[in-house]
Amino acid sequence: MRAGRLTVLILMLSSSAFGHVGSPNVYLEGDAGPYHLLITVNPPAMVPGVAQVQVRVISGTVNSIRIAPVYVNGKDQGLPPSSDLMQPTLDQQTLSGKVWLMESGSWEVRVEVSGSQGIGRLVVPVPAAARRILPMQKALGTLLFGLMLLLGFGIVSIAGAAAREGGLRAGTVPSPQNRRLGRIAMAVAGTLVVTILALGNWWWNAQAASLKQTMLYSAPPLRVSFDGTDQLTLRIEEDFWHTSRKDQWSMTLIPDHGHLMHAFLIRVPGMDRFYHLHPEQANDGSFTLKLPTMPPGKYKIFADIVRGTGFPETMVSEIDLPNVTGSAFSGDDSGVDASEKSGRTMSVAPLADGGRMVWEQDREALKAGQVSWLRFIVEDAEHKPADDLEPYMGMAGHAEFVRSDFSVFAHIHPAGSVPMASLMVAQKDFGSPMDHSSMHALADKLSFPYGFPQPGDYRLFVQVKRHGQVETGVFDAHVGN
Repeated sequence: MRAGRLTVLILMLSSSAFGHVGSPNVYLEGDAGPYHLLITVNPPAMVPGVAQVQVRVISGTVNSIRIAPVYVNGKDQGLPPSSDLMQPTLDQQTLSGKVWLMESGSWEVRVEVSGSQGIGRLVVPVPAAARRILPMQKALGTLLFGLMLLLGFGIVSIAGAAAREGGLRAGTVPSPQNRRLGRIAMAVAGTLVVTILALGNWWWNAQAASLKQTMLYSAPPLRVSFDGTDQLTLRIEEDFWHTSRKDQWSMTLIPDHGHLMHAFLIRVPGMDRFYHLHPEQANDGSFTLKLPTMPPGKYKIFADIVRGTGFPETMVSEIDLPNVTGSAFSGDDSGVDASEKSGRTMSVAPLADGGRMVWEQDREALKAGQVSWLRFIVEDAEHKPADDLEPYMGMAGHAEFVRSDFSVFAHIHPAGSVPMASLMVAQKDFGSPMDHSSMHALADKLSFPYGFPQPGDYRLFVQVKRHGQVETGVFDAHVGN
């Protein structure tokens, strides 16, 4: 039964995670030629597995959409299977489809749109790996347990009957001695069956532990140390999952938004201090991070990197810091006091320069698993729409969404959850140049497409750049079921 369960667990399919902590889906808003689309990809929990793909047509008249998965790293690189036709849903502007992802690693889902304005193409980077062991269906488990009992009792009964009546002539009644032999045989057989089941259980547990280490993905450990003054050292350590795949994976890092690593420090438990910083890589491969002036406390650290194949990873660590007297923010580094302060409401957040950021909330409440456009307006000190936004690391803005228990951390852009570095790798592999205009299109309004993966309370940090300074609006949101 245990061996059968192991096989079933590997073969069963479901949807799960990547790149962000606890936020499985991939979101990309972009143009496939003349057609503007919002694409959501839900990677499978087990690999091989089926990824669910949903495409919402925002503008343009579309007749059909076809999708095909392509493996970015490995022996099958650049060899797509035949594309599959997506099917319309009850919402006529939304189509759904499925693609098989057969290996762990970087994938891209190629989207081809046919409509009244011709053919348009778009590619979506999708990281895939086994994330969790899937539970067995209760009905199947009950059936297998019943079959195990039937087989066990059958083996014991057959052994008893063979010892009791195997040497008798037909029609002969067993003697007391024969019955005693039968009972002894049944006891021995029962002991053997229980022993075999116990050994099977031990083997199953050993296999499950091995599978967790060898098959289930985990982000590499991040070791963080403080020099006692104003510098952190962040070292990406090796783990079995990554080292066992060095022949398949690129261990090199590529810049995302101009930086090899994005480090987010959040003081816990209140999330009342937030810092978005960019460490520099040292010759030994570690990263050094010069800290700004920071109050003491325990800080949760989320560190974003992108592998050379476009595979994004978010590592998590934490550290206790004393009062730090550091340097002022420079370049793309930023921070904000996220404690309660004057002028902050559920929909309005004051900015450092006297302006404010307004969250244009929809009438419908936020729900877990439901894609929403989170829209924000930046206003100047006179509460007029700001007309002086600047590109912030190639984007009109950045946003970080954090669940109150830190089980979800997502770094989002106006184009979605896909890192720019991953998109550039996919576009290069696709043979299509990347259109940067949509990445840094500036206006007083920002929109972030995202679906919260879990219900609960979240803190939203929305970042823009004005007059060479990064400003952060802080909001709180409740997400229901």
